[in-house]
Formats: sequence, C-alpha cells, structure tokens
Amino acid sequence: MVTDAGMLALSAAITMAGAAFATAWAEKVVGAAAVGAMAENEALFGKGIVFMVLPETIVLFGFVIAFLLLGKIT
Repeated sequence: MVTDAGMLALSAAITMAGAAFATAWAEKVVGAAAVGAMAENEALFGKGIVFMVLPETIVLFGFVIAFLLLGKIT
C-alpha cells in the first residue's frame, strides 16, 4: 500500500530527476552555442561563461521544490 510519505518522496525524486535532465539539456545547447560564438570571436568568452551558469538555476529551483516536498513528510 502506498502511503502519503511515499508519494511525497517519489514526487521529490521525480522533481530532482526532471530538474537535472532539464539542466543537462540546457547546458548542452548553451555550451554548443557558446563554444561556436567563442570560435568566431574570443571576446565573447565572458558572456559565454555567464550563459553557461544560467541553466544551473533550474537545478537549484528543483532542489528547493524537492526540499519543500520532503518537509511535508511527517
């Protein structure tokens, strides 16, 4: 029998997995574009690094949501 605590834990795990998958996909796309832009103009290195860091917020938001879900387990 599935309990409420089990469903919350499963929801937290799915949230983290989804956030990690989305971050990996975004890093792949942004990284390829940043490397291509830097190959043509080396002055774009700083902007490329900034854009590489932005997708990391996806996983941070996923962690916060998972933490809030786990906090509801009594």
